[in-house]
Amino acid sequence: MYQKILLPVDLNEAASWQKALPTAITLCKTFGASLHVVTVLPDFKMPMVGAYFPKNFSEKAHEAIKEAQHKFIQDNVPEDIKTQSIIVDGSPWEAIIKVGKKIDIDLIVMASHNKKKFVDYVLGPNAEHVVHHAKASVMIVR
Repeated sequence: MYQKILLPVDLNEAASWQKALPTAITLCKTFGASLHVVTVLPDFKMPMVGAYFPKNFSEKAHEAIKEAQHKFIQDNVPEDIKTQSIIVDGSPWEAIIKVGKKIDIDLIVMASHNKKKFVDYVLGPNAEHVVHHAKASVMIVR
């Protein structure tokens, strides 16, 4: 049923993956699907944003996240699951949707974050946007 599963992960926020990762792994094993782990960085290259950071900050941030994501995958994803590491810039929900379209994802598995506003408590702002705008199926794990 599923061949490609996308898992958005914030490496600085365990709540973004602690419950979603086991679900994604189970689905990958059940359907023989590949797992595509995506981490979204802020867009440091925008002129308004980039002016506040040292030169080459974006490249250094990407390299650090790449290493951290590979370690995350090595530590948390079984070796028998085909896994792809993806790092992109931009707004989290927009980047998740773009990556999903680009690699033709069948399913997005993501955690909801509970914040202070009622709508955020029910779903979470990024999860809500992904649910409303993604063409692929989305599974929200609480």
